[in-house]
Amino acid sequence: QVQLVESGGGLVQTGGSLRLSCAASGRIFSSYAVGWFRQAPGQEREFVATISITSATTYYADSVKGRFTISRDNAKNTVYLQMNSLKPEDTAVYYCAARWGAPKTSVEYGYWGQGTQVTVSS
Repeated sequence: QVQLVESGGGLVQTGGSLRLSCAASGRIFSSYAVGWFRQAPGQEREFVATISITSATTYYADSVKGRFTISRDNAKNTVYLQMNSLKPEDTAVYYCAARWGAPKTSVEYGYWGQGTQVTVSS
């Protein structure tokens, strides 16, 4: 089992920045790829970014490429999502998720956190 807890969400103005954290406990976190997803009201959960076990591979959704950066610190069992140049359309609940093996851009992750709200005001 892997338990995931997100933090760092909040209210920010357009153009601002936030850094989300995903803290893990349980099984060896360094053996899991981790992704960030988001879900806005009335919409399906969508992929944002993902990172491999060694950080060698990262993928981003086109909508966040160049603005968001995913990183991880396996010694701290934590994955981060640095979000810059935020836009109102980035408003959503952000979830981190973990999966054994290679990172994926689909929702095929076995473990999910409870989410953290990000609101970007115009």
